[in-house]
Amino acid sequence: MQKSKYWIPFVMLLLSIVSCDSNRVFDEYKSVSGEWDKDNTIEFKIIPPDSTKAYNLYVNLRNTEDYKYSNLYLIVELNYPNGKTLKDTLKYKMANPDGTFLGTGFTDVKESKLWYKGHEEPFIFDETGEYIINIQHAMRENGSIDGIDKLEGITDVGFRIEHSQTH
Repeated sequence: MQKSKYWIPFVMLLLSIVSCDSNRVFDEYKSVSGEWDKDNTIEFKIIPPDSTKAYNLYVNLRNTEDYKYSNLYLIVELNYPNGKTLKDTLKYKMANPDGTFLGTGFTDVKESKLWYKGHEEPFIFDETGEYIINIQHAMRENGSIDGIDKLEGITDVGFRIEHSQTH
């Protein structure tokens, strides 16, 4: 019982340090329950706080060992308030050649923070109003024309916006 009085303050301190994330502007996840259906488009609605500052945009993913590919193809659509749409097909490396996943985490769930916008040039939300981000997977088996119906091993899809530190 004596040891617990030392662990509780330590855990509280650790949680407060980890939860301090001054760069975060928006960070939200949506569950896909371990199978991401090819027709399941994940939607995030965002009202940016400032139309003059630069931001970094990321797609966040959580995957388990059931994810059996070394890369991931995504279609990310950014819809502006005025109706303009940017649609990108993106490829991300998810595993090393030996099969170990690149994400972070101590359990069998790995979290990957994947660049979307802001890494090559500053991204500015230059219109006021609501932006909508749609994300869906575009995975196919090698040699197959048809997409994978249910992509196994993805548990959550997220979107994150951070203040840019370089621009």
